Amino acid sequence: MRKLHGLSARAGSPLQLLLLACSFALAGYAGVRLLDDDWLGVALWFVGAALLHDLVLLPLYAVLDRGVVRAFDAAGHRERTMYVRVPAALSALLLLVWFPLIGGQVDRRYRMATGLPADVFLGRWLLITAVLFAGSALLFLLRLRPRPTSRLRRATKDRPPAVH
Repeated sequence: MRKLHGLSARAGSPLQLLLLACSFALAGYAGVRLLDDDWLGVALWFVGAALLHDLVLLPLYAVLDRGVVRAFDAAGHRERTMYVRVPAALSALLLLVWFPLIGGQVDRRYRMATGLPADVFLGRWLLITAVLFAGSALLFLLRLRPRPTSRLRRATKDRPPAVH
């Protein structure tokens, strides 16, 4: 194995370095713009969000996940937990991203900025959540269904060997 020398060998190609520098510049610009008006409010929001996540939400969904795993373990089907975990995680992610609109906390500001009603987000989020769980249940049922090739294999295994 030969030794690589130089900055580009350690840090990547010149294109990667340029893209990295551009991403840092963009992040710096966004940070300056974000913190320009109310840096204390933004900092408090970030600290509050981190504390809320780490002290309340993480233990909550860890307990819920542990309950789902134990329920499937008791039934002897631990591998089926993904059919609950995936739609629940996607639904939780949507709730996290759109929480102010789903919770109706910014209805007036949203309506003034866009001219659109904000009271539809809770129903839409619930509908998307129902579709995610229904799709997961459908996929689960489709995977439970025996495949035609497996029925054929079982039929040949059950047949007595031919006498020659």
